Amino acid sequence: MGDPRKPRKKYSTPSHPWEKDRIDEEKKIMKEYGLKNKKEIWKMNSILKSLKDMVKKTSTLRTKQMQTERSHVINKAKRFKMINREAGADNILSLEVKDILERRLQTVVFRKGMANSMIQARKFITHGHISVDNKVIKIPSHLVSDEEEEKIAYSTTSPLRDENHVMRQEIAKPKKEKKKIKKEKKARWERRR
Repeated sequence: MGDPRKPRKKYSTPSHPWEKDRIDEEKKIMKEYGLKNKKEIWKMNSILKSLKDMVKKTSTLRTKQMQTERSHVINKAKRFKMINREAGADNILSLEVKDILERRLQTVVFRKGMANSMIQARKFITHGHISVDNKVIKIPSHLVSDEEEEKIAYSTTSPLRDENHVMRQEIAKPKKEKKKIKKEKKARWERRR
């Protein structure tokens, strides 16, 4: 079994390391979701694989225990908004990595408009500016449940809580205004030279 203090990998790496199609797909996903490295994709892949394996395992056996385990897996997927409330176990088998990546705290913070980009959302989380249900969470890969999504806010100790904070003002401005401000800054810079 091994030493309980020894950290173990929570993901499995691809079986073949140099598949061009998979590498290109991972690069697109990393750029789209602002991920630090491919290990984060592999972790989400492992979560997805465990969900699918559990559904497959419980669908073959018809015992009472398997039926309760199957309902737990379905409820978990519904709680994390991976599938609709009316959906069944078959919908879990059709899930993709992007469905799980959409439920990460980093993605939810960006989609709620609390950050300008995925990378900025990641920085806000790791620096302790984001809280979920009044608890500061510094893990960008934290999966957000349906109930937690409404309770995401700036932490009480964060300077970003102030609406007049510079970063909050940048987030609130539309893209046209941001481009205008960038041009003005560039013009000022040119005048200084």
